[in-house]
Parts: sequence; C-alpha cells; structure tokens
Amino acid sequence: MNKDILICGVGGQGTVLASKIIAAAAMEEGYPVHSAETIGMAQRGGSVTSHVRIGNGAFSPLIPFGGADMILAFEPAEAVRNLRYLSTEGVTVVNTSPTPPVTESLRPTGYDGSEMVTWLKDQCFCIPVNGEEVCKPFGSAKFFNIILLGIAAGSGHLGLSRESLLNQIRNHVPSRFLDANLAAFQAGLQLGEQACQAEDKK
Repeated sequence: MNKDILICGVGGQGTVLASKIIAAAAMEEGYPVHSAETIGMAQRGGSVTSHVRIGNGAFSPLIPFGGADMILAFEPAEAVRNLRYLSTEGVTVVNTSPTPPVTESLRPTGYDGSEMVTWLKDQCFCIPVNGEEVCKPFGSAKFFNIILLGIAAGSGHLGLSRESLLNQIRNHVPSRFLDANLAAFQAGLQLGEQACQAEDKK
C-alpha cells in the first residue's frame, strides 16, 4: 500500500498526536513511513501541518502538490489553505467548527468557516464533521483528533486497520484518558461508516 496523508489544523488541536498514531499504526502493519511536521507559530494558534507518507513509493517526507490521498483538516481555513496537496481522487475530512485567528478578535470579519466548507464540497469529495457536536458527549474538544482518526478509518479511505490504530492509541494516550479516547475512536468509526454508506448510494 502507498498512501499519502496530510493533517492540518492550528496549534493545540492535537494534529501532531494524530499524525504520530497514523505513522505508528502503519509501521505496526509493516509499512515504511516518512513523516514531517511544519509547526511554525503553533503555540500561538498558528498553522500546523503534518505529512505522513506510507509505503515504498515515497522517497521524501513531504507530500508533493496534488499527491495526497487524504487530508484530515481540523479547521476549515486550514483545509482550504492545504487543498493544493490533494489528488484529484483524494478525500478531505474537515471540521466545520472554525477556530478564529487572533486577528478576528481585533477586526471581526464574521468568519464562521461556512463559505470555506461550501467551497470544499464543490472542489473535492468532502466529509464535513461538526467538531463541537461530536465532542459534546465527551465534554471536551480535545477528543476531536481521535474522533477524526475514527472517521478516517471508518470511511475506508485511510487504508489502515482499526486494530493497529487502536493499539497505537493505547500506546500514545495516557492511561487516565484511555477509556474516553477509545470511546471517541468508536464514535468516529460509526460516523465514518455512515459517510462511506452515503458515498456508496450516490
């Protein structure tokens, strides 16, 4: 299997942990993996982008433009910013709940991410996810990264087994948070399966 996955968001959303779990799950399944992160001003709410390249087809950790099979976007503006990486056959899973930049508080523009999500749906196969809603049962937005992994796996587009992803969640998440994160992954799986079924009906 050759699979290029780009994960994007802003600082504090758990994008790096998600990329580490994907990379570790791929290695558990015996695939070579290249990965890299572009963090920048992440701690101040800046952009974070992780490249994960799985298989023998990659000779560089950075995905070329038009080469990503999947984009996991934690924020709609970041999805739009990085869409040039997506292949023509690729899929984007995007959080429809925006994280307004600092500049929005200084000079409000009314940014709510809706226009960007609409544009994404016109450009590619897009699975929209309301991050606020899916995280409500777990009481914190910090579970969204694991929910997003579940959605990606359940959709059938990630290419990794649920078992290896679950194993790596167990390896990377502190024990006191493990049960909640496993439940979050299962919730994401159901959402991903529903998205896959909806795609098949089209």
